[in-house]
Amino acid sequence: MTLEQQLLQYIVSGITNGSIYALIALGFVAIYSVTGIINFAQGEFAMLGALLMVSLTRAGLPVPAALLITVALVALAGAVVQRTMLHPARRASVLAQIIITIGASLAIRGVALVFWGTFPYALPPFTPGPPLRPLGVAVRLQSLWVLGSTLAVLLLLYLFFDRTATGKAFRACGVNRLAARLAGINPERMSLLAFALAGGLGAIGGIIIAPIILATYDMGVMLGVKGFVAAVMGGLTGYSGAVAGGGLLGLLESLTAGLLASGYKDAVGVLLLFVILLARPPWLFRAEEAAGEGT
Repeated sequence: MTLEQQLLQYIVSGITNGSIYALIALGFVAIYSVTGIINFAQGEFAMLGALLMVSLTRAGLPVPAALLITVALVALAGAVVQRTMLHPARRASVLAQIIITIGASLAIRGVALVFWGTFPYALPPFTPGPPLRPLGVAVRLQSLWVLGSTLAVLLLLYLFFDRTATGKAFRACGVNRLAARLAGINPERMSLLAFALAGGLGAIGGIIIAPIILATYDMGVMLGVKGFVAAVMGGLTGYSGAVAGGGLLGLLESLTAGLLASGYKDAVGVLLLFVILLARPPWLFRAEEAAGEGT
């Protein structure tokens, strides 16, 4: 394989991984833009999606039905987390609520450990067959599912936020919670919707990555970290920025693993997060102020 083909291979792998990070980052943005809270249970939503999908397909359900049921169940789990853990603490400080999401992450992981144990689970690719080889670069068929799913989710989010009254109310809460409340919008209801939406987005990310990596009860930890880094890179309140951040993170990881050493791959995201926070970019702190207005 020539150097150009190797670089193309790294780019394909990076875009695939970046699409997963983008879906998880979108969940962070959905919650942060409405509530001002960083939901550190977001990675666990992806883990639940992967393991539930494995269980339902092994139970004999066809993939489309299993996918819809899994997304619905994890969205419901997100709503339950908001209603049972965060809603009672809605008048607490943002820091206290963030700590609650860390507790929710540990609780979800513990439940997954009880139900699925420590064993890794494999999910068959949605489309079996050998990889495609355009320009001599191997492209797994599941990677096409990953890219297609990410594009479909982005299109649906665009239609939801731009063409529906609920989506516009959701965006209004993200701009200014107090003004939204004065306009008759219930921010608590939008917060519930944000957690359900984040759960569904995380589930989709977990489902489409499960055929590429093995699904385990603790897979959400690293996925959550990388999704958070992608969301921060995109400014935390912008959906397009989250997608761009996920793509960039995936590319940097893939190039680092290919050109340097695979052991450095997971360190890229953490290093980027430190650099961004130390640089204190104005767009990030404007996002914090926007999310905190009216709370």
